Amino acid sequence: MFSNARRAFLACAAAAAWLNAAPAFADTAWPDKPVRLIVPYTPGGATDIVARLVAQKLADDTKWTFIVDNRAGGNGNIGMDVVAKAKPDGYTIGLGQTANLAINPTLFPKMPYDALKDLMPVSVVASQPVVLVVRADAPFKTLAELVAAAKAKPGEIRQALAGTGTLGHMAGEVLAKRAGFKVLNVPYKGAAPAITDLLGGQTDYMFATPQGALSMVKGGRLRALAVTSAKRLPVMPDVPTVAESYKGFEAVDWKALVAPAGTSPEIVKKLSAAVDKALAKPATISQLLAEGSTPVGGSPEQAAQYIKSEHARWGAAVREAGVQPE
Repeated sequence: MFSNARRAFLACAAAAAWLNAAPAFADTAWPDKPVRLIVPYTPGGATDIVARLVAQKLADDTKWTFIVDNRAGGNGNIGMDVVAKAKPDGYTIGLGQTANLAINPTLFPKMPYDALKDLMPVSVVASQPVVLVVRADAPFKTLAELVAAAKAKPGEIRQALAGTGTLGHMAGEVLAKRAGFKVLNVPYKGAAPAITDLLGGQTDYMFATPQGALSMVKGGRLRALAVTSAKRLPVMPDVPTVAESYKGFEAVDWKALVAPAGTSPEIVKKLSAAVDKALAKPATISQLLAEGSTPVGGSPEQAAQYIKSEHARWGAAVREAGVQPE
C-alpha cells in the first residue's frame, strides 16, 4: 500500500513538473508552425510594404514561416483588435503604427482595445516621415511661401487629408499651430483621391507618404516643400525638413511589431532579436531607405517606452487640435 501511494505521488510530481516546464519547452520550440502577421491596412500601402519586406527578411534568416494577413478598416483599429484578442501563443502578431497605437486612442471616444495594456511591444521596426507637397505649378515654392499665403488668407488655404486622424492630418495640425495659421482641412477616403484632387487644384497642399509622392515629384507633377523627419531623407536630399524652419518639429509614421498581452517574454525576446538581425543587413537597410523609411530596431523594453511616449504626445496633439473622427 505504501509502495502504491509512493508511486502515485511520484507520478503526480512528474506530471506537475512537466506542466511547469511546458511553457519553457514551448518557448524553446517556437515557432513550429506559421506565424500570422496582421497588417491593419490594405495591400500595397506603406505599412503593408514594410510588413512584407520584414517578414521576408525574417523568413530568409530564420526559416520561420510568416503569413501576412491584411485586416483593413477603422483607421487601423480592426486589425489591431484582432491582434489584441488573439491567443497569446506567439502565432499571431501585428504591425501597428502611429495611427492605431498613438493617435486613435484619443481620436476615437471608444476603442475596441487598449493600445498600452492589450498589446505587447516587440520592436519598433522602422519610421517614415510624410512629405509636404503642392502641385508643380503652385505659387508656393518653399514652406515659408506656403505659410505666408496661409497667414494672408486665414482658413482659405486647403489641406487635403488621406483621412481624418492620419499622421499627415496631425502633422498639418501641428504645423499650423507652430506657424500660427488656420487651415481648411478637406478629408478623403484614402491617399489616391486626395492626391487626385490636389493635382486638379481642388486643394492646395498635402502631407503624403514618400511612396505616394516620390514618383510624382520626380515626374514633375508635384513639388516637395518639406519632410517631417528630423533629418533629410536620402531619397529626397534636396528637400528641407520642417525642423529647419521650426526647430524640434518631427512627425513620423513608425511601424511597431506587437503581440497580444500575455505572450511569453521569451518568445517576444526571440522575435525581437531576429528583427534586429534582419534590420542590420545592408540589403534590408537599402530597401527601407529607398522607399523613404529608416530602420529602427531595439529591445522590447525600448519599444514599450517609445510607444508610451508617442501615445502621450499624439494624444495631446489630438486634444489640442480638437480633431473629431469622421
